[in-house]
Amino acid sequence: MMMLTKRNLIPFAVVAMAIVTICSCGGKEKRVPFDSGDSTSNVLQDKTVYGVCGDGTAMHTLQIITDLGDTVTFDIAAAVDNNKVFGGLQAGDRIAVVPGTDKNTAVCVINQTSLLGNWVMPNPLDGSDEVGFSIKEGGVVEGIEQSSIIYKTWRLLNGQLEVVSERESGGGIEDIALYNIIKLTADSLIIKDAEDIFEYGRQQTKKEHSDIKLEEASSEDFKI
Repeated sequence: MMMLTKRNLIPFAVVAMAIVTICSCGGKEKRVPFDSGDSTSNVLQDKTVYGVCGDGTAMHTLQIITDLGDTVTFDIAAAVDNNKVFGGLQAGDRIAVVPGTDKNTAVCVINQTSLLGNWVMPNPLDGSDEVGFSIKEGGVVEGIEQSSIIYKTWRLLNGQLEVVSERESGGGIEDIALYNIIKLTADSLIIKDAEDIFEYGRQQTKKEHSDIKLEEASSEDFKI
């Protein structure tokens, strides 16, 4: 269903050279990978600040207790005006903040707690079933009624949703899909890649029902 782009394979020599370069740069700020599956090879490219929404959050300010243990306040007025605050702001929820040129200003805010869950849409082939994926803590993502796609990991990267998967008959080659988040609410997720827009709804829990049918009471039932 999803249109995924293939990952470019990086020669081992280039990776080794990059590791040597990183290790030789002393005194640089140490970034802590977020627990949603960030790979150490890409974490230095991610400018996002991760943490927990604090009680000091207001309409145009966001207080976040970062994964490094710092308490930081961001001006989110621009993000609010540009509809770049996704999933709402609730104290205690995990939050991802993409800072602007001014590091105290946020250009994008994503509530990661709101992002977790089962997201489905009608099967685009015949509409008979719901298909989609389940976003879980720790970078785990699983397909819903999609046997031909093996989902592997997810993470947020500079305000985008990255999903790594593999086609069942893809010969072990991983696909990386990068999506812009268009909308995220309690029951709606809309994402967009370079070509398509995907609209998901949060999967509703099916209520168990009994096959036993009860007859309606009548006045005769209450006669002594």
